[in-house]
Amino acid sequence: MTAHVIVPGIDGSDEQHWQTLWERQWGASAVRISPASWSAPDLDDWVGAVQHAYDDASRQDSQVVLVAHSLGCWAASTWLLRNPSSRVGGAFLVAPPDPDAPAFPRQAAATFTDVSAQPLPCPALVVGSANDPYCTPEAAVGFATRWEARFHLTGACGHINSASDLGSWQQGRDLLDSLSQH
Repeated sequence: MTAHVIVPGIDGSDEQHWQTLWERQWGASAVRISPASWSAPDLDDWVGAVQHAYDDASRQDSQVVLVAHSLGCWAASTWLLRNPSSRVGGAFLVAPPDPDAPAFPRQAAATFTDVSAQPLPCPALVVGSANDPYCTPEAAVGFATRWEARFHLTGACGHINSASDLGSWQQGRDLLDSLSQH
């Protein structure tokens, strides 16, 4: 069974978020990051939290997949770029926010403003929304291209979070399953 590292965005994912629902379904095979800076994200703190969660997850199973949402996409991709030889089977990157977009939380997440998408050392899938207030579909496609990831545009799902009312988001699970088949 694959182990999963859950990498939420600012403030973590609440009880109704698909990441939390998946984490409950996966049980012990899922490890959520726990940075000290949930509300005022510090990139190095978050990358360190990804490392800690990866270490825990890799003790569960030799196959580890990162499941990231929002700002967590940047923490996950930064960790992957700093750890290119890690045994990560894939990165599922949902709704990455555009650091250049007006809605990006520049003050709260100042250390994330200079992130850049570069080729990732593992298979990756970027999922974007047609009406994400934090990232246009065009910007999301650009990130996917620079990450050398596949891209999937889901419908008009906002930021693909709890407010999107997706429940356990079966379409997302199917997309995640498709990642592990590549």
